[in-house]
Amino acid sequence: MEILYEDAVVISQGEKPGEPTLITVNCPDKAGLCCDLCRVILLFGLSICKGDGQTDGKWCYIVFWVVGKPSTRWNLLKQRLLEVCPSYFSTSEIDYYKPENQQPRPPDVFLLMFWCSCDYEGLLHDVTEVLCELELTIKRVKVSTTPDGRVMDLFYITDTRLGNFLAQKMRQEETIHCLKNVLGKALISCEIELAGPEFTACSQGSSFLPSAITEDMFSLELPNKHRSGFLAPNPVSITVDNGLSPSHTLVQIFCKDHKGLLYDITRTLKDYNIQIPYGRFFANRKGNCEMDLFLIQADGKKIVDPNKQNALCSRLRMELFSVLLDWPWLVGGPDTELLVANPVELSGRGRPLVFYDITLALKNLNTPIFSVEIGRHMIHDREWEVYRILLDEGDGLPVSRNKIEEGVRKILMGWE
Repeated sequence: MEILYEDAVVISQGEKPGEPTLITVNCPDKAGLCCDLCRVILLFGLSICKGDGQTDGKWCYIVFWVVGKPSTRWNLLKQRLLEVCPSYFSTSEIDYYKPENQQPRPPDVFLLMFWCSCDYEGLLHDVTEVLCELELTIKRVKVSTTPDGRVMDLFYITDTRLGNFLAQKMRQEETIHCLKNVLGKALISCEIELAGPEFTACSQGSSFLPSAITEDMFSLELPNKHRSGFLAPNPVSITVDNGLSPSHTLVQIFCKDHKGLLYDITRTLKDYNIQIPYGRFFANRKGNCEMDLFLIQADGKKIVDPNKQNALCSRLRMELFSVLLDWPWLVGGPDTELLVANPVELSGRGRPLVFYDITLALKNLNTPIFSVEIGRHMIHDREWEVYRILLDEGDGLPVSRNKIEEGVRKILMGWE
């Protein structure tokens, strides 16, 4: 079993600068494993340029070619990938295969609250970057600026590390220490405590999203244009073939590549409880990608029902269009608001690093943030995580609204 643990994930960095890093996963299979692996890779800010994998339902072999930042912590990435592999839990003497009705206990939510004596461009991103480096997941944010220029930030966070370490004093002190190093003398006070009932109230999204915006912008009909007239950069082509394989349904996808594309596809298949015995993914240098997925249903049979085929293809197109076309919107009025929305997994997890990317884009554009609210909404029978960012227009926006939309979209999509 020790050999199994060590070899379950192997990471081989490229020999030359710019060459992709090879990640090989060789372990027992489980439902949604590829989705979970892609999510971890996305959390580390890496892009998958090529992928190949196969499974017999009991054992799987998956290879990813990834590119990313020179500062990537590869040892930590390997550890996090091992944590989603069944072999990791078996060698750790944890009963991974739990009864279906026994769901894992969700992590505790903590409130990180701090005051700063002044605001500055990029403050929110600097804080978000610290939390991401500490592997703390931001669930909700409430940011406000007082008339005298002071800033109060409320971050509802969870610890992604196994063991719920954020409840321990040492982990809290580490977090506060890292924030002090970044914020310096601007930090007035900082506290971490277990979140109370106010977290549930903050999570509901209540009525802060205007109904007119809800009906128009969240419509998941497949348009030819963006809500603001932005043309689709590349059509999404999805075809189904039941003649090539006697035991699998082949789904072929051609579309423009974007950050987390493979995660979006595998997340959708996981939500539909569809397995991928064999798959191949490739993104070329022009930014286009092609994917061949040999699929079976949970009962091990092909997808032969035309209604099920159409429903799956429609859902995949819907997911790709909601990512490619619906990020972000600038809403006019007395103040300028930036709205970013993404669908939530059936498991309740939101898309990784969305707030990180938004704050990075606004920092790059020298656009100050006045306040932030994050909430979840049931819209058209789907749960969405909606980010509402009120921009500070005290001295006017430094760039045009179109530039802000374009800049945020490029960072979110990985097109920068």
